[in-house]
Amino acid sequence: MSDATPVPPVPEAPDTADRHRADLYGLLGTLLAAPPEAGLLARLGGMPPAAGEAAPLGRALAALGEAARQTDAGELEHEYFTLFIGLGRGLLVPYGSWYQTGFLMEKPLAVLRDDLAALGFARREGIREPEDHAAALCETMRLIIGRSDLCFEDEKGFFDRHLRPWMGRFFADLQAVEEAAFYRAVAGAG
Repeated sequence: MSDATPVPPVPEAPDTADRHRADLYGLLGTLLAAPPEAGLLARLGGMPPAAGEAAPLGRALAALGEAARQTDAGELEHEYFTLFIGLGRGLLVPYGSWYQTGFLMEKPLAVLRDDLAALGFARREGIREPEDHAAALCETMRLIIGRSDLCFEDEKGFFDRHLRPWMGRFFADLQAVEEAAFYRAVAGAG
């Protein structure tokens, strides 16, 4: 997970579908790591509306574009702070351990760290968030998809073990929070 740095492109994902999937994970990781800057918000706002019978993901991305057009970066800083940081705690806690055990820094994080090490991933210097933050997991999925030495079974195994048990509930909770405007659309894409 990065501190508001741009997301680098996925290194040579095997095919177009993989690149698109990796890009979506990268976008979700970026949006969950920090409120989007004005440039990203403008790019998101440039997404076309969904066609009449668009697939669910197409409709969700169109809703994200519409949400981006209806807000500005300053509003999003407040929304992000309220949702994920707060004065003592945000309205949501975007960590796998929290969703799976009710506590931070629990066994799911230890298992994740072991799996990350087995895949050759190391924690970057200066990152304070635990690796089970929703943004970090999305970024990890993006990187797994782009690695030529890993196969779909590696990707699916990581997803099944570290995202499937809780991230759907996190996105559902995010969609239900009244204070979420832009981030409700992010959750829809998630």
